[in-house]
Amino acid sequence: MRRDRRGDGGRQGRHPEPSGRRPAPRAPQGQGATFRKPDRDLVVLYGLHAVREALRARKRKLLDLHATAQAAEKIGAEAAAAGVPLHVVAAEDLDRRLGREAVHQGVMLEARAPAALDLGDIVEDSGIVLVLDQITDPHNVGAILRTAAAFAVDALVLTDRHAPDFSGVLAKAASGGLEHVPIVQVVNLARAMEELGEMGYQRVGLDSDGAASLEDTALQKPLALVLGAEGAGLRRLTRENCDVMARLDMPGAVKSLNVSNACAVALSVARAKLRAAS
Repeated sequence: MRRDRRGDGGRQGRHPEPSGRRPAPRAPQGQGATFRKPDRDLVVLYGLHAVREALRARKRKLLDLHATAQAAEKIGAEAAAAGVPLHVVAAEDLDRRLGREAVHQGVMLEARAPAALDLGDIVEDSGIVLVLDQITDPHNVGAILRTAAAFAVDALVLTDRHAPDFSGVLAKAASGGLEHVPIVQVVNLARAMEELGEMGYQRVGLDSDGAASLEDTALQKPLALVLGAEGAGLRRLTRENCDVMARLDMPGAVKSLNVSNACAVALSVARAKLRAAS
């Protein structure tokens, strides 16, 4: 076979890329990606929904975006609009950084946490806040955040101790909700609930042994729905700082729900009752 004199094997005879299409970016070969060293202020977000919402919301300082060639095509426009450096890496590099169990979908964002908030920073819109009493599972808290974002909850209140990191697994479970729900972390939850009462919030604790069902409980804005950890439930001081304890009645064979599912049901009931009362 005759070879082209230019030594390219006749490649110049191939059809060029169709007009308007650009070749996909390629990951660097023969070298590992370079990531920032972990520190207490570094937040790592991964998964397309979580990263895309962070790029769009711009409520935190965005540092570097790492993506595979395929993922870079999907998210490159948002990265450019947000002014975030985009580094094309191999999927193996992300596995090495995040662990092989992480479902990163080929994308990881290095960023900083949003500015810390106090109870006084809560801006009422829906008139509802969620208070979490030592719910530590990141999947549950992430799912709660996703639901809270869907219901336009004004804030999530929880302690700075006995709480999961607001990054990684939690951010992936929140599916973008982390960027849209203000988070207030407090030192003492009982004292924070006292302050909510002083701010005019009706504090309703959810408990399977509540005296009345949430559907039969008179609700008013502003409203603080208080949820406890599965199994342990609400602690004594948390209960004492609730105005009323209510339960979610389950007419079916199963009489309990995962806390994130219970949160979704409670928000649906509360929203309907508050709308009817207005």
